Amino acid sequence: MIDPNAPPEVVIERQARIIDALVRRASRQHEVGDSAYALFQSAVALQGQVWAKTRDLERTSSELEIARFDREQTQRRLTEALDAMEGGFALFNEGRLQVCNDLFKSILPDISARILPGLTVEDYFRALQTSRHLADPDKACRDLAEAIRGPAGGASMSFVLELQADRWFQISQQRTRSGNIILLQTEITDIVRKNRMEKDLLIDMQAHYLQAAFDHMSLGICTFSRAGEVTIRNGRFRELLGVPYTLVQDGTEFATILRHIRDNRLVDEADIADIDHWPAELRGEGRLRKRLHHASGRVLDLHVHLLPDRGFLVDIADVTLESRATELLEKRVRERTSELTEANRRLREQHEEQRRVEEELRLAKEEVEAAMSSKTRFLAAASHDLLQPVNAAKLLISTLAETAAGTAMAPLVDRLAGSFGSMESLLHALLDISRLESTGSALTPTEFCLGTLMTEVAEDQAMVAAQKGLRLDVVPCSAWVRSDRQYLMRSLRNLVVNAIQYTDRGRVLVGCRRRGGKVVLQVWDTGIGILPADQARIFEEFTRADNVPPGSGMGLGLSIVERTCRHLGHGLTVRSEPGLGSVFAIEIYMAPPRTDGPGVADPGAAPGEEGDLNLIVLIVENDPEVLFATTQKLESWGASVLAAGSTAEAVRLVDEIGMAPDVILADYQLDGGDTGIAAIAALRAATGSHIPAIMITADQGDEVLGAGLAGDFTVLRKPVQLSRLRPLIDWKTRAPAPATDESIA
Repeated sequence: MIDPNAPPEVVIERQARIIDALVRRASRQHEVGDSAYALFQSAVALQGQVWAKTRDLERTSSELEIARFDREQTQRRLTEALDAMEGGFALFNEGRLQVCNDLFKSILPDISARILPGLTVEDYFRALQTSRHLADPDKACRDLAEAIRGPAGGASMSFVLELQADRWFQISQQRTRSGNIILLQTEITDIVRKNRMEKDLLIDMQAHYLQAAFDHMSLGICTFSRAGEVTIRNGRFRELLGVPYTLVQDGTEFATILRHIRDNRLVDEADIADIDHWPAELRGEGRLRKRLHHASGRVLDLHVHLLPDRGFLVDIADVTLESRATELLEKRVRERTSELTEANRRLREQHEEQRRVEEELRLAKEEVEAAMSSKTRFLAAASHDLLQPVNAAKLLISTLAETAAGTAMAPLVDRLAGSFGSMESLLHALLDISRLESTGSALTPTEFCLGTLMTEVAEDQAMVAAQKGLRLDVVPCSAWVRSDRQYLMRSLRNLVVNAIQYTDRGRVLVGCRRRGGKVVLQVWDTGIGILPADQARIFEEFTRADNVPPGSGMGLGLSIVERTCRHLGHGLTVRSEPGLGSVFAIEIYMAPPRTDGPGVADPGAAPGEEGDLNLIVLIVENDPEVLFATTQKLESWGASVLAAGSTAEAVRLVDEIGMAPDVILADYQLDGGDTGIAAIAALRAATGSHIPAIMITADQGDEVLGAGLAGDFTVLRKPVQLSRLRPLIDWKTRAPAPATDESIA
């Protein structure tokens, strides 16, 4: 009649009903019984049963009391454990609050009175929405509304709640195996503040690098905000204009500087007669170019260009020597014309004079060639000095991105990486334009297979196209051409990047057509197209079509393509229909096919970045920042890194470990006349083995490429493209035999 496994309360209740029934039965028997003896027997039997049930009831009551005491002890221990936790904790049984600690109630004091046993999870989140302590109620309400709807499939979820006084909490919802819900409140204020400080420090460092780059330019540079106020400038800008130091501080308006120049007559009045119309001309035309004759006797070229954010960039160049040379040259031309006219009449008498003129021209040519050589050396040094900090920053940002993956800092790191990518592209574009202006001396035509170049560009941009949902197709091509491989690759990359950037849906196609002894390299897209009025001017620097949205670049890519094709003698054409797409074509002379030329090896086909990089990598780099950033990146890939600042230190490290490294990464320019070429040769000689090597350099000349072919090492340009560095290391260390290397731009 009684289940022994039933709870004590149920057992007691059933026993009470049984006793009551027995008592009533005894009473009825007493009323209808025939004899006193029968009644006595019934009473004795009934009393025995009552005593037995009473003993059972007392034993059960004792067990129930022990169970209640154990339950109270367990409840007290649970409460003490919850109060000892550093964060808030709450347990919801069947969707309702069963138990929580005091910290769970105290996060928002104005709603603590509403947090009572029986509160549902949804009502708790609704109570959070009404709190007056939320720093950003709109964002918090959106997150809490998502929490009220609940995670898909009953999975766990978490979100960050920002409170006033710069306090931050992470609220996590987890579901137990029994179906209960646990809410955890963790204060992350210190973590958020620390990450914010690190981000601000990194941004300040990069602003310092940018300012340092401006300070080392020969041009006077100053950028102005959309409101026309000074933001960034170098000392050369103030020096060339001759204005006071206080006039070029942050916040000074461009109009104020112009008024000071006019009022103090720093420039000839004829040059600034229309100075009041300069701002309107800049806004209307998008650029402004003026030649100014300064009161100090200098001749200045002032160029103003609008920036994507509607601010503008002002650069001032001292062209005094060029101006005087032009005037002198014009004067000499006039004089020589008169002399040659006289010489035609009296050829025999003026023969000696003619020889003197030819000698002067030869000397003038030598001076020009010396000036061009000096400019080339300056560009090489500028490339190294500008790209060194950018290379270090990219490596550090990549390591920071891996560390911040999955955290709230990841979007900020992605934005920072995008900003540095834009700065890197701008620096490369400016350096390319400067080199191409040097009468094309930076170009070195060679013969190579066009298909390999097309494939490399497509692989570089495949991920960007995929992120926009575009198809990037390449039609295979086996034609060989004669051109400068590096600059032709950059030109093709610029065309493909533009096609992807200005195409919202559809595809981008790269292919070739043969026309007699030429091959036409074409890039097709289904983008926004180019207006007929813009097609003639899009190849000018800092120029974009009118239908291009703001913030779409600096307008340098097509200018580099046009200069490259002009110096190489390649034809460049464009066909476009607004709203339908565009076709850019480069016409190149074909060359006989070869099978023994450089470039047959393809580092891009090396294994991907799967697993740890279980290699010993020796880095030779004299810049401490770049050395640190490269070491951090390689160690994050699982490599064991030996870091050295010179050839001597690298050889000492190899002697200490008693074995050759798996691969060498060496910078070209080291301190004290030391070079990466010498480091590679010394390490190979010290170990007696042909160690695979990669030369990392910002030098854009062809001498390093020639040294790479002679010394059997690969040349990798700075800033390092991490998407190529890892596959290149794998390819170099897994190659069965030394192969002819190729520069990777």
